[in-house]
Amino acid sequence: MLIIPAIDLKNGQCVRLKQGRMEDDTVFSNDPVAMAERWIKAGGRRLHIVDLNGAFAGEPVNAEVIHQIVKNYPNIPIQVGGGIRNEKTIATYLDAGVKYVIIGTKAVQEPDFVKKMCQRFSGHIIVGLDARDGKVATDGWSSISNHTVLEMAQRFEQYGVEAIVFTDISRDGMLQGVNVNSTVNLAESIDIPVIASGGITTIDDIKKLCEVATDNIIGAITGRAIYEGSLDLTAAQKLADSYQT
Repeated sequence: MLIIPAIDLKNGQCVRLKQGRMEDDTVFSNDPVAMAERWIKAGGRRLHIVDLNGAFAGEPVNAEVIHQIVKNYPNIPIQVGGGIRNEKTIATYLDAGVKYVIIGTKAVQEPDFVKKMCQRFSGHIIVGLDARDGKVATDGWSSISNHTVLEMAQRFEQYGVEAIVFTDISRDGMLQGVNVNSTVNLAESIDIPVIASGGITTIDDIKKLCEVATDNIIGAITGRAIYEGSLDLTAAQKLADSYQT
């Protein structure tokens, strides 16, 4: 299982939000490229980058910074989300060297768009399903849909997405621990990979996830915990590696 550092971009800075609230942010760095280098040197083998402004604007806002990170670290798989709502945006990111694009709001609102993009960009499409009480949230978590996570995940599996990033909004940025049960239940209900997100706080959370993780849980995204120091990225990845059989 990969421990995947999150780099959330707001106004060109590296920040973390609490429960997705744009007004409740903490700035951790004015140099996201340097932050990417820090996490890669600490053992990160994949990066999770989110254009927070883009998620709310519906189009990329911090693309220039993302392109610079990709250019500097061409051998590190990078997954990007936030404001990805059309084919041109996806093509631009992939052409720049981004490995995976994460479709969130657009996926829930227009599932057929995901199907078309999977056909057009096979192997590069991830869907991000952000949940509150089992229901999928959209528009930067400001709206709650009537769709369940499981219902949507099974649908996107049929469409050919590469993986599902599953986030429990209630725990994201709150340092309350990962929602292990919900993550495992989702992973056991589909055959495509699941990447856990939201609430990972300490090495114990990594241990809990590793102990029950099926082969389908291929990664865990962590943000605030590694920025504030409650989780050591190097130690976390070493622990996760020790569970490989």
